[in-house]
Amino acid sequence: MPRIQFELPEQFTFSTEIQIYISHVNQGGHLDNAQLLTLVSEARVRFFQALGYREAGVEGLAIVVGDIVAQYKSEGFHGETMRVEMVPADFNKYGFDIVYRMTEKDSGREVARGKLGVVFTDRETHKVALVPQRFLERIAAW
Repeated sequence: MPRIQFELPEQFTFSTEIQIYISHVNQGGHLDNAQLLTLVSEARVRFFQALGYREAGVEGLAIVVGDIVAQYKSEGFHGETMRVEMVPADFNKYGFDIVYRMTEKDSGREVARGKLGVVFTDRETHKVALVPQRFLERIAAW
């Protein structure tokens, strides 16, 4: 099976730092693949907070991650601080992608890259909803 090839954008609009704790490390001594998603999810929450939202509610709508792409570039180890950079991309009428890159803070070594497909949903009906205009305006002004 061919490996995933994923190109990154030239610029990211958001960055946060997250330390790898011992609970993020597997028996091989490096960042566990399931825990990578935990770190990226934490960065996603911070991304929405930077826009002034709680992830639990964006302009009255819920957010659902519909898909995720993750590609490891190197190992991450206990005690290292990861810089997770994100940028919104590929908007459609119901959502968008959040492209991310994770690098080790001190060395700049790339650890992982990928994207999250985010969809807006109505809390009551649990059906997809249009991307809120106010959210698009905040993204554009960012």
